[in-house]
Amino acid sequence: MFRKVLVANRGEIALRVLRACKELGIRTVAVYSTADADSLPVRLADESVCIGPPASRLSYLNVPNIIGAALKTGADAIHPGYGFLSEDPYFAEICADNGITFVGPPPEVMEHLGDKSTARKLMQDAGLPLLPGTVSPIVSAEEALSLADEIGYPVVLKASAGGGGRGITVVQRREDLPEAVRATRANAQALFKDAAVYLEKYLTGARHIEVQVMADNYGGVVHLGERDCSVQRRKQKLIEESPSPVVDADLRRRIGQAAVDGARFVGYRGAGTMEFLLDGDGRFWFMEMNARIQVEHPVTEMVTGVDLVREQLRVAAGEPMSLSQDAIELRGHAIECRVNAENAGAGFAPTPGKLDRFDTPGGPWVRLDTHCLAGSRVPPYYDSLIAKLIVWGPDRDAALDRMARALDEFHIEGRGVHTTIELHRRVLEHPDFRAGNVTTQFLDQYLSTNGTPP
Repeated sequence: MFRKVLVANRGEIALRVLRACKELGIRTVAVYSTADADSLPVRLADESVCIGPPASRLSYLNVPNIIGAALKTGADAIHPGYGFLSEDPYFAEICADNGITFVGPPPEVMEHLGDKSTARKLMQDAGLPLLPGTVSPIVSAEEALSLADEIGYPVVLKASAGGGGRGITVVQRREDLPEAVRATRANAQALFKDAAVYLEKYLTGARHIEVQVMADNYGGVVHLGERDCSVQRRKQKLIEESPSPVVDADLRRRIGQAAVDGARFVGYRGAGTMEFLLDGDGRFWFMEMNARIQVEHPVTEMVTGVDLVREQLRVAAGEPMSLSQDAIELRGHAIECRVNAENAGAGFAPTPGKLDRFDTPGGPWVRLDTHCLAGSRVPPYYDSLIAKLIVWGPDRDAALDRMARALDEFHIEGRGVHTTIELHRRVLEHPDFRAGNVTTQFLDQYLSTNGTPP
């Protein structure tokens, strides 16, 4: 096992990794920007190193400073969390060049999965179902028009190097496609420094289902059930639950096996997530694979009893998985609400500021993953996530009731600070959500019909 792990991240995920390390008896190093100097991860780590000013490119994306901090403190591993450098194969290679273990898959696997066109080709070769579309990036608007005429509208353009719901354009009409190709390429170049885009059929009325996988260095690959992530804003997840209310045992077996087959085919190692679209007839299609721990990993932990970050660390240290497929069982139901410092009434615009009040919920089977306290500041430089509220119940109805109660107990106040708590309350009261009858268009339709909370 590692002697010392540097956590190359901030916020609640940095705290989550620090806690897992402490339970394993591993000493920890927190890195921080000057904006996070007083943060909870910095306070709780064994050591801390400032790596730069607030801007991410000068701190949490500053590879020389992070590697320097690891070498200075004698860290023998780096856990990247999610976001920032977590799926950067070049960072993983630099870690290896300096004798530091990167807690994640091999660099070449990350590189293949990070290019969505390459990932689609690999998963096609692995036997996973793909929506009709291109495997390689499109080379011209004419090619896009020809393919769209063949598969039918609507279609979606996606940046090959994209992620996090960015670099995606849905096209409903043929006359809009050439301009959409141009604009999506320009957006992809600006966001990801790669203008390549691919095209596929846009599936309306679909659910977003993802499967958690874990793999070790000895050929072991397992899945830990699915998460339903269909409640999204701006193509980014807001509420997640496990198991999905529409996935039965047979579908769980089939989609889980597909995820295992895909992970094994690409030589995956560590924690990863295979993402699928699911239609109303129970057919599923591969979308992408995320080569890191996910924001929503706690719902899987709550229904399986598996500490995914602990397992990540063990696998990265060269130990075999402690999991077997036969022993993994989903018990009860878990739901996660992402609490963001955002104004839902203003297009989910971030609302940074000081948190004057931060009253947290509690009680049986209630988990709150957060790095915030009363008096904490939400800086304007990073993601707006400030807490993840997760509850477990013996069944979905019980979990929904518990989440509603926990949300009622959760109070955050600060000058100019808005949160998504009230939106979560409203969504949980909606009869379609309560019945488990939602798609990825649900939140947009709900907001257009019901308005947004103040």
